[in-house]
Amino acid sequence: MEKIDARRHSPQTQYEIRKQIIRLRKQGVKNTVVAAGLGISAGCSSTIWQSYRKEGSKAIKPGRRGRRTGEQRTLSVDQESELRKALIDKTPDQMKLPFALWTRDAVKLLIRQWFGIEMPIRTVGEYLKRWGFTPQKPVKRAYEQSSQAVKKWLETDYPDIASRAKQEKAEIHWGDETGIQTGANRVRGFAPKGQTPEIRLVAKRSHVSMISAITNGGKVRFMMYRDAMNSKLLIKFMNRLTKDAGRKVFLILDNLRVHHSQGVKKWLEDHREQIEVFHLPSYSPELNPDEYLNGNLKNKVHSGKPIRNREDLEKKTRSFMKTLIRRPAHVRKYFKHHKVAYAA
Repeated sequence: MEKIDARRHSPQTQYEIRKQIIRLRKQGVKNTVVAAGLGISAGCSSTIWQSYRKEGSKAIKPGRRGRRTGEQRTLSVDQESELRKALIDKTPDQMKLPFALWTRDAVKLLIRQWFGIEMPIRTVGEYLKRWGFTPQKPVKRAYEQSSQAVKKWLETDYPDIASRAKQEKAEIHWGDETGIQTGANRVRGFAPKGQTPEIRLVAKRSHVSMISAITNGGKVRFMMYRDAMNSKLLIKFMNRLTKDAGRKVFLILDNLRVHHSQGVKKWLEDHREQIEVFHLPSYSPELNPDEYLNGNLKNKVHSGKPIRNREDLEKKTRSFMKTLIRRPAHVRKYFKHHKVAYAA
């Protein structure tokens, strides 16, 4: 019979073979006969029997295969734990490293500085994979954004606005401006690997702008315009908004300069019984639910047949917004994003 390498068997199969060897040897069967019958070498069979005679049943039980945690690794268990905690709790610039994010090169440099170990870049990647780290696209946040101002907005300012709105039976609207232009390629399409698909766009670009406002109840109001936003246009939109609402409006905007213009301030003072404007923390667009409408709009406008002129751009934008007005449930979904769930 052809002999087999028992090491290729699973631990459980190896254990069953060992038990058979012990059972047969106890019955008085010769070692060579046992080995031949099980297809293993006589030396292997003899070693198992001798181990059993010396240590008993524990000698033949399957043990843990492979290296133990930390065994034959460059970093010790404590070093791994310390390094992993640093990658989670700190950013490279906080560690005085010339990197924006934790890349393999950044981790390699940190290992060299902390432990004096020159680790190959591939090994660094293996450690990161073992710890459950994956390469990810970062969420962008303005450098100028104040975390204290954001915290105050979420914990104090907005709750006060919501409380006042409830007391005064006012309707909270979230407003924002956006621009849409021809030639913006936001779609993706399938193609053979290495053969990038081509889309033909006009070189001369056209542009339209829009200001919109939404409520967490699903209401949408919008106004399109061609020129840059100015006090006159903003006042026109707010005037329409107050007439349409039928009650007092609390309008929340970002800090665009025109939102603080003298003309706008004077108009608001004259119409304080109909509308009040509040401002988000500076450089914090992610706190505005209307930003998610803008993203939805641009994806829809630039899907399908490429737009080649301003008229088509305006038509498609207006069509989407009118559809959105008839779909309040869809608008309410914008408020489910974790960044703006506080306003739901």
